[in-house]
Amino acid sequence: MSSTLFKIGFLPITVMDILDILIMSFVIFKTYNFIRGSRAAQMLAGLIIILVLSVIAPLAHLRGISWILNNMRTVWLVAFVILFQPELRRMLIHIGQNRVIRFFVKVSGNKMIEEVLEAVFALRAKGYGALIVLARETGLKSVIESGVRLQAEVSSELILSVFNPRSPLHDGAIVIQNDVIESARCILPLIEHAQAAKNLGTRHRAALGLSEETDAMVIVVSEETGRVSLAIAGELQYDLTEEELRAKLLQGLTIVAAVESRQRRLEAATENH
Repeated sequence: MSSTLFKIGFLPITVMDILDILIMSFVIFKTYNFIRGSRAAQMLAGLIIILVLSVIAPLAHLRGISWILNNMRTVWLVAFVILFQPELRRMLIHIGQNRVIRFFVKVSGNKMIEEVLEAVFALRAKGYGALIVLARETGLKSVIESGVRLQAEVSSELILSVFNPRSPLHDGAIVIQNDVIESARCILPLIEHAQAAKNLGTRHRAALGLSEETDAMVIVVSEETGRVSLAIAGELQYDLTEEELRAKLLQGLTIVAAVESRQRRLEAATENH
């Protein structure tokens, strides 16, 4: 049985044709929004011009241009990947952050933790202060939007660069969510209890303030004392060694992973009933 809905001239239009058009329109729209205003948009415009020229050249009998463009077809894919490598990386990270993808694929955070630990104790050795937020279940959209969006892979080199005193991003905090540095120079809420905040610096007050309002883990590197602290659930744990901090971060992320796994099992059980 034909699934043709209607015809345009001699072309039959089916439900799958409409679905195909809608999906392609959505992909083009999202891609346009993703690269709009960036250097990639200019390069894409140049590629579109070349593609249009490759169609017009044979029709206009421009044999020389047609020959060049035809012989370059084999390198178009490689050129596309090389030219748009940063944007493709960002797009893949963005797709990987989708909740649907995270439901089926759970990436271990151990590599991310090791990069953070390396950066934290390198910062301490250099005498730099730092404020690093590790998001867990509670959303941190308002905090992320208060800073400068990065959406970069977590690396110790990048964290060191951000908190270098010469960097314009060193004030405030960085937020790591889903193994990605979402933003830098973020503003955190300060702790409100006057007595608790009496002997604390701004970084420690900010770490406690956010840990009181959310379930995030906040690492503080003191510029004055060089001590590494961790704020969780409104409590500040001072002067941690590398092994102590590693254990606490792994435990915190393991608890979140266990909760997510339990929620998935409950949802599956509910659907089966």
